Amino acid sequence: MNSPHTPKNARDRLIIALDFPDTPSALACVHALSGEVSFFKIGLQLYTAAGPEIVRAIAATGAKIFLDLKLHDIPHTVGKAVAEVGKLGVAMVTLHLCGGRQMLETAVASCPPDLLLLGVTVLTSSDETTLSETGITSGIAEQTLRLAELGAAAGIRGVIASPQEATRLRERLGRDATIITPGVRPTWSPADDQKRFTTPRQAIENGADFLVIGRPVTAHKDPRAAVRKIVEELAA
Repeated sequence: MNSPHTPKNARDRLIIALDFPDTPSALACVHALSGEVSFFKIGLQLYTAAGPEIVRAIAATGAKIFLDLKLHDIPHTVGKAVAEVGKLGVAMVTLHLCGGRQMLETAVASCPPDLLLLGVTVLTSSDETTLSETGITSGIAEQTLRLAELGAAAGIRGVIASPQEATRLRERLGRDATIITPGVRPTWSPADDQKRFTTPRQAIENGADFLVIGRPVTAHKDPRAAVRKIVEELAA
């Protein structure tokens, strides 16, 4: 059985990251891409600058929202935060799987049925050195799978991971799990700060459901043309 969050076509697979410092810039991007995409990500920068009101403002345009807060705290606090996120009407929200099973189970218990909890495995800006600096001796692939399975056991129905790990995650988690991959860069775009990335087409072939793409679209001289170029690549 497919997840209710399974995208219906290539265009539905795109989530545009609104990595802007203020509300006017973010809303301008949403309006500029109206009709091209319907899913947008609000991350820490924008949420810290504008708060819950930016969520409500973007929701008022009819767009779907992926709230990328990467929650990680004591179980009680995370549970209360998830409940508050549920009141905002967003489609998805992230939390760190390394918070442990009790935190994850508390989040699941506090989550309304129409909100998809997404567990962050290993950030796409991390590499083996990053893991070793924090005392993790296993490799990225092993750590990603360990955290994903922990999340699944706690009731988390989706994960955030590099597209390079998507194939093994799909094999391990099955078709019902939602896999979202940042670290996606078209062939015509620079890698920026991503260390583990693929092209959009490769990410989908590896098993990703959704692709989070920011600067290749938002920093492009013609964002609508950039989206169309990516969609054409995915639909080919």
